[in-house]
Amino acid sequence: MKKLVAVAIAAASISAFSVPAFADPEYMAGAPPAAPVEEVPAPRAGFVWIPGYYDSYNGTYRWNGGRWEKERHGYHWRSARWENRNGRYYYKEGGWDHSPG
Repeated sequence: MKKLVAVAIAAASISAFSVPAFADPEYMAGAPPAAPVEEVPAPRAGFVWIPGYYDSYNGTYRWNGGRWEKERHGYHWRSARWENRNGRYYYKEGGWDHSPG
């Protein structure tokens, strides 16, 4: 039992400091491509359309198509975006923001 605990602790400590092979860079050097035209489906009661966006994967831009997300009362969706800071593009993930009032 002591060996099993020791092995588990060792494995956990190694994985805590390792960087996954699929880790994306903090920024991209070039601007993302123009977004493809998406056909937005007809509205669905109780759902919000989340537009498609580019993220980064293995040093390249990867398109993620739009999707429906269950509506959250008192919140609005903030779309994912890329911010240009001196020629480096930083990804800002989309998410729900609280709507005042």
